[in-house]
Amino acid sequence: MPNVILDPTGQVQAAKSAPPRAPRRASLRGARVGLLVNTKQNAAPFLDEVGRLLVERYGASGVLARTKTNFAQPAPEELIKEMQAGCDVIVTGIGDCGSCSASAVADGVAFETAGTPAAAICSDAFGVTADAMAELRGAPGYAYATTPHPVAVLTPEQVRERAARVLGDVVALLTTAG
Repeated sequence: MPNVILDPTGQVQAAKSAPPRAPRRASLRGARVGLLVNTKQNAAPFLDEVGRLLVERYGASGVLARTKTNFAQPAPEELIKEMQAGCDVIVTGIGDCGSCSASAVADGVAFETAGTPAAAICSDAFGVTADAMAELRGAPGYAYATTPHPVAVLTPEQVRERAARVLGDVVALLTTAG
């Protein structure tokens, strides 16, 4: 029987399990970083900048970028397997709408469940959607990084600034040192 929580109203609920969390590296030095881009406006330059900064500031060895075909759908299993085979950690996003935030979190949970640390990035306006997807995927409380909404309308300079501002949260999600 699963663990149960006694509710003072008399109802019995199954205890919620902790979200899946792959083993973390102590640092990103020497790590190959996977970037899973979702095709949303400014997602590629945002994640490219995150990847560049992880190499420059944290000693990651390189970046492997892949793009999903549909921002509103979770990544196909083949793409997840390909990225896991070639990457030590994954950064996915950017969730800048309800469906792409949900899908970024679904991708992050899929990588974590399969044993690869992941950092999903969503804009802060869609936390409810991201949290709902985490719950649906069996990962209530799944942690992800946020950046102010919107991202799609930013200039290239603003995209680089936003990427730099979220970098610490990404590192914290991917390592034990964070």
